Amino acid sequence: MAVVANPLQIAVIGSGPAGIYAAEALLKQGGPDIKVDVLDRLPTPYGLVRYGVAPDHKSIKSIAKYLQRVLESPGVRFIGCVELGKDITSADLLDCYDAVIYCTGAMVDRQLGIPGEDLPGSVAATDFVNWYCGHPDATGLEFDLSVDEAAVIGVGNVAVDVVRILAKTADELRESDAPEYVIEALADSKIRRIHMIGRRGPAQAKFTTKELRELGELENAAVSVRPEDMELDPASAALEESDRHVRGNLKVLRGWAALEPDDRPRRLDVRFWLRPVEIRGDGRVEELRLERTALNDDGRVTGTGSYEVLPAGMVLRSVGYKSVPLPGVPFDERRYVVPNDAGRIIDPDGAPVPGEYVAGWIKRGPTGVVGTNKSDAAETVRSLLADLPAGRPHEGKSIDGLLEERGVACVTYTGWLGIDAAEIALAEKLGRGERVKLAGWDAMRAVWGA
Repeated sequence: MAVVANPLQIAVIGSGPAGIYAAEALLKQGGPDIKVDVLDRLPTPYGLVRYGVAPDHKSIKSIAKYLQRVLESPGVRFIGCVELGKDITSADLLDCYDAVIYCTGAMVDRQLGIPGEDLPGSVAATDFVNWYCGHPDATGLEFDLSVDEAAVIGVGNVAVDVVRILAKTADELRESDAPEYVIEALADSKIRRIHMIGRRGPAQAKFTTKELRELGELENAAVSVRPEDMELDPASAALEESDRHVRGNLKVLRGWAALEPDDRPRRLDVRFWLRPVEIRGDGRVEELRLERTALNDDGRVTGTGSYEVLPAGMVLRSVGYKSVPLPGVPFDERRYVVPNDAGRIIDPDGAPVPGEYVAGWIKRGPTGVVGTNKSDAAETVRSLLADLPAGRPHEGKSIDGLLEERGVACVTYTGWLGIDAAEIALAEKLGRGERVKLAGWDAMRAVWGA
């Protein structure tokens, strides 16, 4: 373990799992004298654990308790409501700290790139997830749930979450932490049929078996799979033979393909081998044109020239996340990551950028589960501590003085605890589970007093 004789001051930008795991790794690898400030644009920590994990996934959300212990460790501070590029720059950070680790994740959705994608009723899954998770930026968003049918493009875990939330009744979500406006909107939903569409086959789907099974456990919706979609080409059959995860998914899907849909109020159609080619409608989404697909000899998806049109008043695009460039930080526009070598940020010539590091999705892309960020952050911290001379005291500016000078109204960890307590109290008042998220910036500002 690297030993630091005098305190090193490190900034971690982003308080999601990657950022907090980076703070933990700094403490474990760097010794007790290291000082870590975890800065975030939001007044609340935990990133996607708070604003990406579906409200009915309480077991996954429980990881926040572990992350909380890291934030409460001696030598760690949480500083909320500080935005990189607006309140501070990367140069400011290097003036105030010995090193910086950027852990800002992947914040926007990938687009389909088809005609009609911008019609009202065509929705990025990221926006819908932010809405039902109570992200403060999404408070003003509205979604028309008065339509009969909705289509979710994508067969990953985010798509499964979106489908499940659309299929559940408001009563099923009442014990979750979803804001009241979400419960009220879902109570008025008229959606009765939901299509989940993948452009590849069932063997190539990215959802996990555990997530997939949850669709079959819904009280309010029956799942339907077309038997012909389960016919495997040789490449898919080889995947089933070699991959336990694929075998688990196929077992669940075959079980549904053998069932006749029952008379539950809602129906979920899981479709494969279809790619969207056009979203149509007169002033808003009315239907989705799809092309039948197949795998060619190289394993690539190709169109077959066979088309169908699906009625849908709402289309939700869930075809992946991507990171956005950080001001003043190198960025790979093709891979949507910060170029790096074991977490060391590298410039266009391939040379390491002194003092700047990266961890999480912005380092490797949106892959893995929450726990993947732990080993990823540990690798970055090993690189950082190997680069910094042990025992070097920091002689730069104070971040506290800089933020005060610029009039930035920061939120301390105590301020976050005030929001936390207010959400617990709101749940008790409403008779709803353990917590109910405060709806929007103004509601949170009223608590922390900004």
